[in-house]
Amino acid sequence: MLLNGKKRIEDLTENDFSILIDQKGVDMKIGLDIASLAYKKQVDQIVLISGDSDFVPASKLARREGIDFILDSLGEKVKDDLSLHIDGLKTHIDSIKPTNKTQLLTTDL
Repeated sequence: MLLNGKKRIEDLTENDFSILIDQKGVDMKIGLDIASLAYKKQVDQIVLISGDSDFVPASKLARREGIDFILDSLGEKVKDDLSLHIDGLKTHIDSIKPTNKTQLLTTDL
């Protein structure tokens, strides 16, 4: 609309915008990174910031390879099947202090 002159910038409203977020395969890509790091013995410890039980296979693999697997769920509840396959649970959510200009956004894990 802007390009064809039907609308001017000052006429735009929130309804003229939308967010398109495509996250297909992100869990799989993170899982592959975890597996690669573990098999190549490139790390001694992995800290995963999530609580998604999709990471159970990756955490099990990493632990079998001797990696210390720590989970930071940002204060959210961790699914039982994931909590069985981690070496530690720690959160740093209390150390993040949003200012009046910044809001802390969390998602349902």
